[in-house]
Amino acid sequence: MSKDDIVTSAIHAGLWLVATPIGNLEDLSPRGAAVLRAAKVICCEDTRHSGSLLKRIGASPERLIVANEHTEHDAIESVLSYLSTGAVVALISDAGTPAISDPGERLVRATINAGYTVHSTPGPAAFVMAIAMSGLPTARIAFDGFLPRSGSERRERLTEVARERRTTVLYEAPHRLEKTLVDLADVCGNDRLVVLARELTKLHEDMWRGTLGDAVIHSRTVEPRGEYALVIAPVTAESVDVTDDDIRTELASRTSAGISKRSAVDEVTAALGVSRKRVYAISVTV
Repeated sequence: MSKDDIVTSAIHAGLWLVATPIGNLEDLSPRGAAVLRAAKVICCEDTRHSGSLLKRIGASPERLIVANEHTEHDAIESVLSYLSTGAVVALISDAGTPAISDPGERLVRATINAGYTVHSTPGPAAFVMAIAMSGLPTARIAFDGFLPRSGSERRERLTEVARERRTTVLYEAPHRLEKTLVDLADVCGNDRLVVLARELTKLHEDMWRGTLGDAVIHSRTVEPRGEYALVIAPVTAESVDVTDDDIRTELASRTSAGISKRSAVDEVTAALGVSRKRVYAISVTV
């Protein structure tokens, strides 16, 4: 039996999550390619984008199902129907590992709830590569994907990142990079270390390292190209304790932005992980 036969024989019925290259097409694993060639159905974000990859490896599924952020829920019924026949169904995203800041989470959950098996072929994930190459602590990490663009959820998440004891990784679009770095510098301080990773595995791969204050300046000089992974150093242990001044500052920043006092109390309670009674008592004096 050849190596190719061994790989193919291990492909069982079920939903397969296949990690695809984030840049360099050579990063698709032989097993991942074998699953895609064996799949009766492949779910993808964009048929044109994925079609070129599938053609390159000689994969010709019976059907391509679009499962992006808008259509993933609608694809579930079709996928479960194919799985009921014992088919091999593959799920890929435009780049990287499906269901990680990409569509797939709902499809995986529906498959499991329906009693079918989920398999995977591991491979590229931009946030894993970014933190491994960052030079920042890697023993404990927090992956936060994309921040909310505005509102109370964004403020809460920024506050959580500022007080996070683990190294944090965020994703950001190039045209929103400067705004996010400004917001991070505001809550974390200009001196917090950060690594900006982009174009990973590609010809112009770039890893910029420095402080958040310098990163803001740097962001104004670079061409807005390629999605970024931001790796942010953890807060130092001695600065984790929440003081009354911390609470006042967070309350003031929210009320000055037009947030009601009641909503500000709720947000600060959630973001700082302190009791609502304590936050409310301080809010009376702000």
